[in-house]
Amino acid sequence: MSEQKKPDQQINVELSEEVAEGVYCNLAMIAHSNSEFVIDFIRMMPGVPKAKVKSRVIITPEHAQRLLAALKDNIDKYEAAFGKISPQDEQSKFPISFGTPGEA
Repeated sequence: MSEQKKPDQQINVELSEEVAEGVYCNLAMIAHSNSEFVIDFIRMMPGVPKAKVKSRVIITPEHAQRLLAALKDNIDKYEAAFGKISPQDEQSKFPISFGTPGEA
């Protein structure tokens, strides 16, 4: 008997023009529960005391683990092509709190 190979499944992904433009963010905050990870992508502007969440992504723990592996793989490839990424010590030196729209 010959082994039959299972054909790879293809997923067609649609990317609208609006989403393809992307959103610039320079901070991410991550929270989790037993069933999900919540990733808030935030844009902070110099000299502006209020930062804005530009996008929130909610994923399962399994997908969070896959995302971690994919990021690691891509960072390794980036560093192989462009050199090591040197983290700059720009840790938040100010408290971050979440407010609702219209809150001061």
